[in-house]
Amino acid sequence: MMPEVFLHRNQKYGILMKNKVGIMGGTFDPIHMGHLILGEKAYEQLGLTKVLFMPSGNPPHKQNREGRASDEERTEMVRRAIEGNPHFELSLVEMHEEGYTYTYRTLENLRQKHPDTDYYFIIGADSLYSFHSWKEPGRIAAACTLVAAVRNQTPVSELDQEIAAVSERFGARIIRLDTMNIDVSSNMLREWVSENKSIRYYTPDSVIDYIRERNIYGIRPSL
Repeated sequence: MMPEVFLHRNQKYGILMKNKVGIMGGTFDPIHMGHLILGEKAYEQLGLTKVLFMPSGNPPHKQNREGRASDEERTEMVRRAIEGNPHFELSLVEMHEEGYTYTYRTLENLRQKHPDTDYYFIIGADSLYSFHSWKEPGRIAAACTLVAAVRNQTPVSELDQEIAAVSERFGARIIRLDTMNIDVSSNMLREWVSENKSIRYYTPDSVIDYIRERNIYGIRPSL
């Protein structure tokens, strides 16, 4: 069987072009406005065909999930958050029963299945600084273009230095995303929910409603 080929046509010139697909990976526990803004700005700045929001099924570095949302709940929160955006799409390729999920495997499988699609993996500055500790960073770099966004008050000059260092070490193609410094984290929102603090405007109302309905992150009585 021939691999699927995904091409789109340049409307102005009628030329067939390779698809450019962004990937927002993570636990999304919960998904928040920072994730959505990064996805939208990457779509706009890089001229992407679409952005895949890809929740991790069982990330190796986050195996202790006690007090967190289930896979089903995290998936539903992502689904609700991106609903209505025609160029955002939920991807469940890392939601499986086989166990650990590694980024390099996901990217290589996608490249094999869709050889005529270029992938852009969107990460925050904190992830770029720890990129050397990821499983097979060289294979990740070979399978995609990394898109790095400023986070946690990281100065742009420092981020550019790290981009240069990672590029040289792993032969990576890295693009700095021109966006605001978004200082919000899922961990912070989980803590606020457990303390009965408002997370309004930090995540879509549909996600907040779901968290309330399922009592996710709340302080539950002992059984």
